[in-house]
Amino acid sequence: MKIAVAVQRYGADIGGGAELHARYIAERLARHAEVEVVTTCARDYVTWRNEHPAGLETVNGIPVRRFPVHRERDPRDFGRHSERVFEHRHSIADELAWLDSEGPASRALVDYVARGDSFDWVVLFSYRYYHAYHLARRLASKAILVPTAERDPAVALRIFGPVFRSVRAIMYNSHEERAMIEAASGNTDVPGVVVGVGSAIPDRTDAQRFRRTFGIQRPFALYIGRIDENKGCRELFDFYRRYAATFPRGLDLVLAGSAIMPVPDHPRIHHLGFVSEQDKYDALAASDLLIMPSYFESLSMVALEAWALGKPVLANGRCDVLKGQCIRSSAGLYYENYAEFAEALYSLESNGPLHTTLGRNGREYFRTHYTWPVIERKYLEMFERLKNGTPAREIEPLPGWFDRRRKDVPAASEILRSIPTGAVVPQRA
Repeated sequence: MKIAVAVQRYGADIGGGAELHARYIAERLARHAEVEVVTTCARDYVTWRNEHPAGLETVNGIPVRRFPVHRERDPRDFGRHSERVFEHRHSIADELAWLDSEGPASRALVDYVARGDSFDWVVLFSYRYYHAYHLARRLASKAILVPTAERDPAVALRIFGPVFRSVRAIMYNSHEERAMIEAASGNTDVPGVVVGVGSAIPDRTDAQRFRRTFGIQRPFALYIGRIDENKGCRELFDFYRRYAATFPRGLDLVLAGSAIMPVPDHPRIHHLGFVSEQDKYDALAASDLLIMPSYFESLSMVALEAWALGKPVLANGRCDVLKGQCIRSSAGLYYENYAEFAEALYSLESNGPLHTTLGRNGREYFRTHYTWPVIERKYLEMFERLKNGTPAREIEPLPGWFDRRRKDVPAASEILRSIPTGAVVPQRA
C-alpha cells in the first residue's frame, strides 16, 4: 500500500496545528505502508513565501517532496475576497477566487499527485486549502480527507459541499466537527470516523527542571500555542488581569509560544517564547492546569497532552469542540464569562476541590481514545473498509461558465448561522 499525505506546510520545526497533526500521522502510517509526504516550499503561513528548496528530502525518516507555490498570499487581497464571500451574496467564481487568494497555490503539487496511479490512497489535510480542494476534485476515488475544520464561514462555502460528499472517507477530529460538516454538506452517507490524533508523550517529565530553567517558582496556569487574538488571547489577558488583581495569591499565567500580539507587561504573566518539546512537557508537568482560550478549534492536541499527563483543562465554552471534549472526558471545566473563568481557576488549582479527580479522568480519556495504537487502528480499519466494498462516487461537476458567475450564493456567514451549535454530549443509558 502506497499513501500520499498532502498538507500545506511540513517540517519538524512546526510545533502545532494541522501541520504537526499531518507529520504525526505520516510517521505512524509509515509503520504499516509506504508513505510519501507532498507539500509546498512555504514556511510562513501568512504569505506562503517559498523558503524551502523544491525537491525531495527526508524528515524523521519520511520522504518529503516539496513543490513551489506559484502565487504568494497578499493579505489585503485575501481579506477583500474573504469579506466578499463571507458577508455578501456572491458567485461560485468568487469562491474559487477566494481559494486561490488564500493559498498556498501549487499547481505542480496537484499535478504530481494526480497523475497516473502512483498512490493507492491520498490523505488530504485541511479541506479549505488549494491542494486539498483540487486533489479531492481530481482524485475523489482515492481521497481520504482530514478536514481540520473549525466553526468559521469557510465551512459553509458552496465549493466545499461536493468535496465533503464525494471523497472516499473522512477522518474527523471531533464529534462537533463531524456534526458541523454533516449539517453543512449533507454527507452522512460518506464513510467517516472520529479519530483525532495521538501525541508523542515522553516516558518521563521533570517539573523541577522546568522551574529551574525558566525561573518559575509560583503555582501557575499554562497556555501553549500561538499568542494571537484569533486564539482568544486578548480575552484571556483581560480576564487574567482582573483575576490577578482580585486574587493576589492565586495562580500565575505562563505562556509558551510565539507572540503575534503584544503580551501584557505584568509581574505574574511569564512569556517564555517558543519552547522545545521536552520543555513543553516539563511545563505541563509543573503546571496546575492548562488554559485553552480559543473560540475555534477542530481538536486541541495540547489539551490531549495535558490530559495524558493528568492535568485538568480550562477551556473557552464558546468553542463547541473544546466544551465537548471537557464534557465527554469529565476532565475539564469551561467558561463563558469572567466570573466562570475565576471560579474555575480556583477549582482547578492543584490544591483545589476538583484537580485530582479531573486529572485522573483525563489520563483515562487519553488512554481510551488517543493512544497511538487506537489512532493507527482506526486508519487501518478505514483503509480495509474502503478496499473491501465501499464504492467510490463521481464528484459533482462545477457549474458552467455563466452559472459559475451568477451571484446567487448566500453569504457564508449567513449559512453558518443556520448550522446548529453546541457540544455533542453522549447519551446516558
